[in-house]
Amino acid sequence: MTTVGILALQGGVREHELVLEGLGVRVVQVRTPSDLVGPDGLRVDGLVLPGGESSTIDRLLRMFGTFDPLRDAIAGGLPTLGTCAGLVLLADEVLDPAPGQQSLRVLDVAVRRNAFGPQVDSAEVDLPTVDGPAKVAFIRAPMVTRQGVAVQVLATHLGGVVAVRQGCVSGLAFHPELTGETLFHRRLLDDIDQRTADATTAA
Repeated sequence: MTTVGILALQGGVREHELVLEGLGVRVVQVRTPSDLVGPDGLRVDGLVLPGGESSTIDRLLRMFGTFDPLRDAIAGGLPTLGTCAGLVLLADEVLDPAPGQQSLRVLDVAVRRNAFGPQVDSAEVDLPTVDGPAKVAFIRAPMVTRQGVAVQVLATHLGGVVAVRQGCVSGLAFHPELTGETLFHRRLLDDIDQRTADATTAA
């Protein structure tokens, strides 16, 4: 059975669990390096970085010693989906970081936190994407302000880039898990299947 890890230091973990479990996936929570990497290699086939407070998640990653193993796993090709704060964590550059805030720098984009306003401006939106329509929630959402040449734009909203993809790493400014939208989680599972097929062919 496919196993997807969800970074579970802070934020909306359970909502992602429900979506993935509904798709027939085994879910494990990742907090420490040993949750992610075991003696025989990676313990998970894919990864979700949920929404929350990006600076808090960053601080806890470093406190638990998980920052470097997480970055190395994603940079090494682990299929990954980041939503809201997860997008900020993935980004190469955060334009308005909290004091001392770091990012994993595995997705060639620059982002601005809370670009769509405070929580009172939250909204559910029917969003057109390159993979089809999706119903999603924007809550204190970041925005992509720059993307590298290898980055594909998946969706825009109110004139700003809100979903991107580079290889098997996807970053979303919004929350599909809060509306029960499965489009992006299914794409993550497709990436996992493709990586498994590629590894089998190479062997």
